[in-house]
Amino acid sequence: MQARRKTVKDYVRTIVDFPHEGIMFRDVTTLFADPRGFRMCVDQLLHPYAGEEIHKVVGLEARGFIIGGAIAHQLSVGFVPVRKKGKLPGTTISEDYQLEYGEAVVEIHDDAIQPGERILVVDDLLATGGTAEAGIKLVERLGGEIVGCAFVIDLPELGGRKRLEAMGMEVHALCDFEGA
Repeated sequence: MQARRKTVKDYVRTIVDFPHEGIMFRDVTTLFADPRGFRMCVDQLLHPYAGEEIHKVVGLEARGFIIGGAIAHQLSVGFVPVRKKGKLPGTTISEDYQLEYGEAVVEIHDDAIQPGERILVVDDLLATGGTAEAGIKLVERLGGEIVGCAFVIDLPELGGRKRLEAMGMEVHALCDFEGA
């Protein structure tokens, strides 16, 4: 009998009750640490956008920087970080958003994206979609056009995909996990 080929989901570790009781934390550091898993992840995130004109990849803090940087490298395009408030030097614009347990603010440099540039938004996990929505709004305020939003993991029960699709966004995720 032939062994089943590993999928991206097989490389993701689940940590129970982190950072709070009742949370099933989906840890992608185990995926990143494995050269085959990481390569598979980057290749599969890129695949739907083969042949698309993309000018820059926007990575959402913080694990989106790792994946987004690798994707930008493969596409030979620039990388732009969307960071938590106060982490970027220079002039920025910001966007507030709601978390499951509060609110937060993300920022982007005000000159990071030029009007008309085609942007791929990348992060490791899509939960409620709040961070992704804030990142999309920042890109759009700078005149960028979102080509798509790519995630390693989708948590469908939390509604992030529906939220982004309601904004007219194309959403691509490599795997999903049930629960929060």
